[in-house]
Amino acid sequence: MSKVTVVGAGNVGATCANVLLFKEVADDIVLLDIKEGISEGKALDMTQTVGFLGCDSRIKGVTNDYSATEKSDVVIITSGIPRKPGMTREELIGVNAGIVKGVAENILKYSPDAVIIVVSNPMDTMAYLTLKATGLPKNRVIGMGGALDSARFKCYLSRALNVNPNEVEGLVIGGHGDTTMIPLTRFATYKGLPVSNLLDAEKLNKVVSDTMVGGATLTGLLGTSAWYAPGAAVGYLTESIIYDQKKVISCCVALDGEYGQKDICIGVPVVIGKNGWEKIIDYKLNAKEQELFDKSAEAVRNTNNVLKEIKVL
Repeated sequence: MSKVTVVGAGNVGATCANVLLFKEVADDIVLLDIKEGISEGKALDMTQTVGFLGCDSRIKGVTNDYSATEKSDVVIITSGIPRKPGMTREELIGVNAGIVKGVAENILKYSPDAVIIVVSNPMDTMAYLTLKATGLPKNRVIGMGGALDSARFKCYLSRALNVNPNEVEGLVIGGHGDTTMIPLTRFATYKGLPVSNLLDAEKLNKVVSDTMVGGATLTGLLGTSAWYAPGAAVGYLTESIIYDQKKVISCCVALDGEYGQKDICIGVPVVIGKNGWEKIIDYKLNAKEQELFDKSAEAVRNTNNVLKEIKVL
């Protein structure tokens, strides 16, 4: 019997729970929120779809009842607030750090062996906080961002090539942010053929720039952050853990010398299986790519420093 908990029943959390239910990723899914009734209502609504979708997983919604999450194999933390007008970066990080830290501590009381997936923003920093605050083995803390960024990269590549996106491979590393992510065009392929053989430099550069502002583009269109692709990305990552699929997914994980960085959680390609992340794949970056990665790491580290300034760590 497998069990997954999703903390936060907002757009991303609820979509993730729905993907897990529809794909039967786990036998039992728990959706938890602090707002009375919201998770119960959404879970009930999803339960009423199973007759149409033919899935046999079960979902339960609870209000702040962490005992219901007991013995979860994977816990997904989506809770937190968006930045509000007039709010400083330090204030946002302070609020979300308190939320994420509290959630992680409550979860581990009932599921001490769980793998934790962090979705809350700023994601790289929240993953780092979760790792440091809980003292968990590093393989059991994973930030989701690279999976989503890579999906957006593949989307824009497939559009530029006018091909099936399922036949395109593309990977994004670095921080999960508009200025910190690094789409690795050198390794992007269409059915094994380098995309640089099919797209000129101008088109390829546009794919990169579109990918980097992918989240902002959707926010501009929707008036809020996206949720379908983020929810699906978390579901994809969770499935690789529950079924020990050993998929290579770009995720935010703790580095200890890999890619030339230490004491940081940042996006790199990793093998994902039943133990969380199991192995970092070294893509042998060239000098330009390594320079971009180092700059990205510096930006993430600057954000991490806020945790010390506000005395969360």
